[in-house]
Amino acid sequence: MARSDLLIDLVEAERQGDKSRFRTLVEAIIAEERANQHHVVAARLTELITTAGSSDLLHHDGFAENLGELLHQVVPRRRLSSVQLSPEVRALTTQVVEEHHRSDLLRSYNLEPRNRILVEGPPGNGKTSLAEAIAAEAILPLFIIRYEGVVSSFLGETAFRLDQVFEFARTRRCVLFFDEFDSIAKERSDAHETGEIKRVVSTLLMQIDRLPSHVIVIAATNHSELLDRAAWRRFQLRVELPAPTRTEAVAFLDVLRERLGGDLGLASRTMADKLPGASYADLEQVALDIRRRSVLAMPDGNTRAIAQEVINQWRTQKHH
Repeated sequence: MARSDLLIDLVEAERQGDKSRFRTLVEAIIAEERANQHHVVAARLTELITTAGSSDLLHHDGFAENLGELLHQVVPRRRLSSVQLSPEVRALTTQVVEEHHRSDLLRSYNLEPRNRILVEGPPGNGKTSLAEAIAAEAILPLFIIRYEGVVSSFLGETAFRLDQVFEFARTRRCVLFFDEFDSIAKERSDAHETGEIKRVVSTLLMQIDRLPSHVIVIAATNHSELLDRAAWRRFQLRVELPAPTRTEAVAFLDVLRERLGGDLGLASRTMADKLPGASYADLEQVALDIRRRSVLAMPDGNTRAIAQEVINQWRTQKHH
């Protein structure tokens, strides 16, 4: 049964003729019914408020078959404690998770949890991991946008597919993740962009505005300077995940050394000095490669020599 406060607000919205508020509340009720495994009720309500109306498209688990090409569903397992974050970013993301855990209390004071997050920074420094961790901590499924399915060469098709994605997300408690957000939310004033791209950006921003607060949308970008200026205003929280400093790299290598349970051949400070500009993903991959090759070389392998070789290989690849 839907929460009493939602039902009261629903009747009030209908009485005032506020159609937008009415629909948002119905979507919240659908999300709650789905979370309570009341799939028949959720499907029927979805049918009543969608233009397509086709409840038979919904599987029992609530995932639409025709959206499989547009969204990739991930069961989140990574926790916030496993992601390398600055104290400021960790505090902010922890606050957002708490807001969603205690959303009933916030709503009793006519407040909504923050649900729109923009994450920027170079590749390999935890943007996707952060999205997964937020989903795991909030106990929500994670849906990742599949651009190869969403973006179409046919006029109007991309905007239509985006509408499908958001129509699906609005009636679920979930995290919706846009990686490489700049590829679809480009600056509309760019003279080189087509009218079709500009229409897509307009549709995207409108749909983000319409998202109810029980959907957390996270957009990640390596090139924030390419984003449409209006896109920035859509996000309540903007966090930066830069590449690690030398001190942060040393600390992360120490964590990896303990986690992997073995010698990495070189001291963490030495490794950090030999891996300038490495991302967190680079550091983890180097450490894993050293451990992998050291195990295969047991019992007589020279871990120090293996470490030096792996690092040299990384440096060669980095400069190609």
